[in-house]
Amino acid sequence: MKKFIFHLNQTLAIFTICLSVFLVICVVWQVLSRYIFAAPSTITDELSRYLFMWVAMIGAAYTTGQKRHLAIDLLVMKLSGKRKTLAELFIQIAITAFAVIVLIYGGSVLTIQTLAAGQLTPALGIEMGYVYFCLPITGILMVIYSIHFMLLLVTKKQNSFDVVPEQC
Repeated sequence: MKKFIFHLNQTLAIFTICLSVFLVICVVWQVLSRYIFAAPSTITDELSRYLFMWVAMIGAAYTTGQKRHLAIDLLVMKLSGKRKTLAELFIQIAITAFAVIVLIYGGSVLTIQTLAAGQLTPALGIEMGYVYFCLPITGILMVIYSIHFMLLLVTKKQNSFDVVPEQC
């Protein structure tokens, strides 16, 4: 499992970086075409919005896997022993529940309904369902990370908030 998580981290990092670079290129081109050439590009305007959505969602999954997501861990830091482990386990269960209900289920329903409706993006002409597909993907990734952290907690290999996942 450790090697799988390592490769997943590497893949998500590279994918997010590539999307970010492409996003920056689109935004720079949008600014140049609008202010220097006086002919704004509608394609890069729309593409940058959708790329930003993908970067934010996939980046959120990656951040969850690195334990660098926004967390209010004041209570957990004050606890120790079994209580700390139970609190960390509860947090991972809550993350999993959110990811399953909102991201995987809700995102899948949104994606399927949008694909079935045949809704296209105005400038690019691609189906909006593909844009929304980042939601269930993010949910699946977050569940994978949460299960990994729960297994580490149950097997007492580490305290969830103490150690960032090891790199191979």
